[in-house]
Amino acid sequence: MTIETALEELSSLLGQRLSRSKSDLEQHGASESHFPLTPPDAVAYPESTEEVSEIVKICARNGCPVVGWGAGTSLEGQAQAFQGGISVDFRNMNKVLRVGAEDMDVSVQPGITREALNTELRATGLFFPVDPGANASIGGMASTRASGTTAVRYGTMRDNVLGLEVVLADGRIIRTGTRARKSSAGYDLTGLFVGAEGTLGLITELTLRLQGQPEAVTAAVCAFDKLDDAVQAVIATIQMGIPMARIEFVDEATAAAFNGYSGSDMPLCPHLMVEFHGSEAGVQEQAEIFGEIVADHGGKGFEWATKPEDRTALWKMRHHAHWAVLASKPGAKALVTDICVPISRLADAVNETRADIEASPITGPILGHVGDGNFHAILLFDDENPAEVQAVEDLSHRMVERSLAMGGTATGEHGIGVGKKKYMDAEHGAAWDVMGDVKQALDPQNIMNPGKILRGN
Repeated sequence: MTIETALEELSSLLGQRLSRSKSDLEQHGASESHFPLTPPDAVAYPESTEEVSEIVKICARNGCPVVGWGAGTSLEGQAQAFQGGISVDFRNMNKVLRVGAEDMDVSVQPGITREALNTELRATGLFFPVDPGANASIGGMASTRASGTTAVRYGTMRDNVLGLEVVLADGRIIRTGTRARKSSAGYDLTGLFVGAEGTLGLITELTLRLQGQPEAVTAAVCAFDKLDDAVQAVIATIQMGIPMARIEFVDEATAAAFNGYSGSDMPLCPHLMVEFHGSEAGVQEQAEIFGEIVADHGGKGFEWATKPEDRTALWKMRHHAHWAVLASKPGAKALVTDICVPISRLADAVNETRADIEASPITGPILGHVGDGNFHAILLFDDENPAEVQAVEDLSHRMVERSLAMGGTATGEHGIGVGKKKYMDAEHGAAWDVMGDVKQALDPQNIMNPGKILRGN
């Protein structure tokens, strides 16, 4: 039993939908982050849950690794086949299966992207709120427990997935959860697979919670002289319970990158980017209170974006921050950090991180979803310069240690993959071994996305 035997059987099953072309393999071996190109042995393009089940059964018989692939936007190497095997690409399983407008839910296949789903939902007056920035696949977002700019109001994928259909490592097909809004019936298997990064099974269907399109939406950007003032304004806003839909922070280096990449003219200083959802009266009241908080903390230069096209341009600029920062230093690699701390420690975490970066030889703009204590430093480095590689690794390590010491986490939304495995013991202790016990029970051959998340995997 070998990978080659598995490939022969998969070829008989899928025909031309099993690809071994160099371009396909390289596409599915690439990462948007700093990990090296690691192609799989082949790429499978299933069209149904039953085909996924047959693919997994063949791979199980032959000890062949199976790695799920959505849009390839993960940042910790989750979708790369570091141990070879089959990349299962869900691009052909991209349909909306059912819209429950009265129940405000929807069932979809995993390959549909966030933007495509919301396009399909436009006529219903509903939308799916989780917005990680990238046009990621819904299955990939669930597998990495993604969140993003709107999590401060609408929650993460953990809060918005009601149920799943999953193909297990032996090919069994199971369903988890229901369309009911609550249940106390047994273990929460839905929660188990959301964030498992494909190490326990492949998600083939998702039932999601939807939200009503708000009556009124307004967005704004405001500037601060000092980074600490902007962060303190965020903390005050959250502690007052203002229901922000988005509240994002960017530092002066990120503002400069925006100007160069998007043609904006932001002053070179820290900024907050905010959005309010609700009724006309509610949005106006929230904006007024937020304006008072900003004024108390030295904010200035409010620019409101009430037209849809202006809001779209504002958030497009924010969502393209990764590429804008990369463009600011052509040829550089990026290590994107991703810590999340309790809101009361946000100012300490940001200030200490900023000082740490300034004392290093590395450029590292800071930005993030600070409304829920999550921020990123995009550390730019020359991967052929050992001193810079070491400096980046040291900076990232100290950021995680700082977050854990403050009661936070190594990753707020990017997941573990291979990049953050070394911090699992410090964050989870004996619970990390329990995760390994679950993996052993469901995937004793270790064929499902091996090498990710778990100890000795």
